[in-house]
Parts: sequence; C-alpha cells; structure tokens
Amino acid sequence: MTPAGAYAPRRTHAANEELIVRHAELVKRIAYHLAARLPSSVEVSDLIQAGMLGLLEAAGSYAPNRGASFETYAGIRIRGAMIDALRKLDWAPRSVHRRTRAVAAAVRAIELETGREARDTEIAGRLGMELGDYHRAVQDAASCQLARLDDGAGADSPCEDGDPFAHAADEEFRAALTAAIERLPERERLVMSLYYERELNLREIGAVLKVTESRVCQLHGQALVRLKARLAGWRSVADDAAAADERAARVSKLNT
Repeated sequence: MTPAGAYAPRRTHAANEELIVRHAELVKRIAYHLAARLPSSVEVSDLIQAGMLGLLEAAGSYAPNRGASFETYAGIRIRGAMIDALRKLDWAPRSVHRRTRAVAAAVRAIELETGREARDTEIAGRLGMELGDYHRAVQDAASCQLARLDDGAGADSPCEDGDPFAHAADEEFRAALTAAIERLPERERLVMSLYYERELNLREIGAVLKVTESRVCQLHGQALVRLKARLAGWRSVADDAAAADERAARVSKLNT
C-alpha cells in the first residue's frame, strides 16, 4: 500500500470523529424534541443513545457531493435511528391505534359527506364519544404518531409502521402530503409548521398561540388524524396506477 493510500483512511476517520463531536448537540436537540410528544416512560437517554448510533452511521456514509448539508443528512439518520428504537420498545397499546384509525375514518366520512373540514364535535358524535374523550384520543394520536398516515384500515399492528413522514422521500407522496397539509385548518397548519419546520416544542407553540400545551397537543393530534384520513387512499391509488403502467408496458412489449 502506498503512503498516500495508507493515509486516506486515517484522514477519513479523523474527519468522521470531527463531524460526530460537532453534531453531538444535534442528537440531544432531536431527542428532546421527540420525547416531548412521547409517554413519560420513554427515557430521553435511550433516544440519545439510539441517535448517537444514527450520527455515527451518518458520518460514515455522508457524501458531500449529493447536495444536502451534513446536518440535514444526519438529522434524517438520527431521527430514523430513534424511531427504530421506539418501534422495538412497542410502548403504545393496540387500543390507541384502533382508536386513532376509528377517528381518522370518522373524519374521512364526515368530510366526504359535507365537503368541508370535520369539526371536533361532529367527529366525537360520529364515534359516540364525549368531547373530552375525543380530545384525549387525538392527544394519544399525537403521542403515537409513529403510525403511518397510510396504514391499512384492517391492520392492528403497534407502532411498527414508521413515522408519519417516513415516505417523504417518495416524491409523489411528498406532493400529496404537502397538498393535504396546505388544506388543514389554519391553526392546525400553524402547529404543524411550528413543530416540524421550526422545531418548537409544545410549550413554545402554546406561547405563540396563547393556548395551553394540552390544547397544542390536541391540535397536533387532530391534524395528524385529519392527514391520515385525507391520505387514506393515496397508497392504493398509487399502487393501482403502477399496476396499470406495468400492464401497459407488457402489452406494448407483446405488440413489438
């Protein structure tokens, strides 16, 4: 091995270490941001440990020529590692997922019938719930937002379906999700923006909106189930389109 070839790995290792040290605070910030919407039984230290593994992987696989900054790339890997760890913890009862799906189905039915946004009183009435019970249900939805927005209505799995934004890398889903967010009621849209784009915590968002943290959690959860309802048919439509394209390609191949 030439001296230059022997030197390159050492230089890469040193550069990786420098990236890890410089972005360790990013792991803590993401961990505390994620923990703010999870049950108190989830330890922040567990999230940080998982996030550090994500940071290590990011430092080892980052390619500057792909356009994204390291912080952006690492943030995705760190969150992904934390979410993987949460899936393994399996902390959310199945009843929470069943109730969240029921709320999303009620939202979808009401909005299809009325052609407008479903109101919380209407959703609670459709489900035969007291309004307070409905608000608790959407708060649970916010705490368990690891469920996919487009999971099947018949599925009964725990939080193993991925983050609500796990399909953001899919351009078609990104477009559908963006459009759905833009159609949210103003306050729900603002909560989503402050939480996911500005990365404010619930207390900070409450201060902006002049409401309690509990109310912010309700708005957040209601936005999530509304998105879940509006995107319920997206995956099946996309799959049908893909199948149609494949059939057309086969017919074209047979005709050539």
